[in-house]
Amino acid sequence: MASPIRPNILFIMADDHASKSISCYGAGINNTPNLDRLSNEGMRFNHCYVTNSICTPSRAAILTGTHNHVNGVMTLDSKINKHSPNVAKSLRTGGYQTAMVGKWHLGEGKEHEPTGFDYWSVVPGQGEYHDPEFIGPEGTERERGYATDIITEKSLNWIKERDANKPFFMMCHHKAPHRSWECNPKHRDLYKDPIRLPDTFTDDYKNRAQAAKVAKIRVAEDLTYFDLGLVQPDGGLDIGEKMMDKWWFQDRKIPAPEDVTKMKLIDKEDGTVFTFETTQELAEFKFQRYMQRYLRTIQSIDDNVGRMLDFLNEEDLMENTIVIYTSDQGFFLGEHGWFDKRFMYEESFQMPFLIRYPAEITAGSVCDDIVCNVDFAPTFLDFARLRPPTYMQGVSFRSLLKQQTPADWQQVAYHRYWMHRDIIHEAYAHYGVRDQRYKLIYWYNEDFGIEGTRPGGEEKEWELFDCELDPLELFNCYHEAGYGEVVKRMTKMLEDKMEEIGDEPVHPR
Repeated sequence: MASPIRPNILFIMADDHASKSISCYGAGINNTPNLDRLSNEGMRFNHCYVTNSICTPSRAAILTGTHNHVNGVMTLDSKINKHSPNVAKSLRTGGYQTAMVGKWHLGEGKEHEPTGFDYWSVVPGQGEYHDPEFIGPEGTERERGYATDIITEKSLNWIKERDANKPFFMMCHHKAPHRSWECNPKHRDLYKDPIRLPDTFTDDYKNRAQAAKVAKIRVAEDLTYFDLGLVQPDGGLDIGEKMMDKWWFQDRKIPAPEDVTKMKLIDKEDGTVFTFETTQELAEFKFQRYMQRYLRTIQSIDDNVGRMLDFLNEEDLMENTIVIYTSDQGFFLGEHGWFDKRFMYEESFQMPFLIRYPAEITAGSVCDDIVCNVDFAPTFLDFARLRPPTYMQGVSFRSLLKQQTPADWQQVAYHRYWMHRDIIHEAYAHYGVRDQRYKLIYWYNEDFGIEGTRPGGEEKEWELFDCELDPLELFNCYHEAGYGEVVKRMTKMLEDKMEEIGDEPVHPR
């Protein structure tokens, strides 16, 4: 039975947190007991998807409930218009107290600052892990400590000081576990045992679009000394290619030479020297080092989610507060030999989504229906008993939380990545749809003059994956005769979805 009092909404979002690195998702690579508690006491979503797998556009979609061609935030270089409508404005107008703490990443300065929030304190850009700066209405200040701890503390302090007679909406946005994966010092000794390599770690990218081959997100080739906590020697190309070819950018990639026997890598913290006999040994060293740093960074998030849950319990707020944990997109943890995101391949496309609200959600339930990040905002408004504005393109999934899937629920997720050939990752522009079994992707490979892109014109390609028979997405079956009818159906689904949301197709029709 629904509560007669409108619920509080605590929305906790990490940056680049792969579902696989939350233990309730079953991969077995780390232990996150506090995040698992949300799953055990609430619902876990297995098919929550991002509409554009990159930080800034995803945040805009979540805040506005619209796709990026509508909200105008298409790439990392885009900035939000502070006068645009958003869910915080709707909730505040409807009687909620609202706050935003942590990573904003939608632009800085008066024209792009957070609006719709009674309180906000955000990090500039990506922010810093240690002693981070925070921007607020009164200016900028630096805080001593670790970012995840500070963001949590600021969020809890605001909840403590709120007007207890009104419901609240808190967006607690962590920097972690974004690259360069700098953990809280107390977690430096965690995850020292080797982690099993993904089955696709040595992927040769055959049977896939060219985009998979050219992307500069390979664990074996594209991680930097700084990423892995190693000493970067003085020198030029002999010690590694620059991550970004700018005079002021100093981080270089760790080389992957054919002869690794003369290589020496040195740990920044304790001076340990690492040597290698084979290229495989070097690649696997980079993977293990990457995963250690990534998982250690996540441990602080889990600790702080526990702090928040304990606080809600102590303040008698647990029963009437919706608690959500998610990430702005997924992340590759060595699958296909990759780190990072951007692609519509599953590890990048799927967002973790955990939600607890005892008044309506059965403890330990699992949802296999498809939802997307544009659906978050209308769902918040549904719980707040407020009408969703007509501009919102998402749909409330409150009924799914009650395990009541509407007969007409769209089991389709749409994705469009606009930032063609970005300066660091060389990721190609594409769009596509996924249903419960198939995924169709069109690599249109054009920049359209959008901020943050580089010139396009590469060969256009289609991909179709049978996610039931090929869950690792290794075989493009678009041109296989047995999938002709599936191609037709999925293409129509794509075109129908683009028509519905007002996005313009560029594929041949």
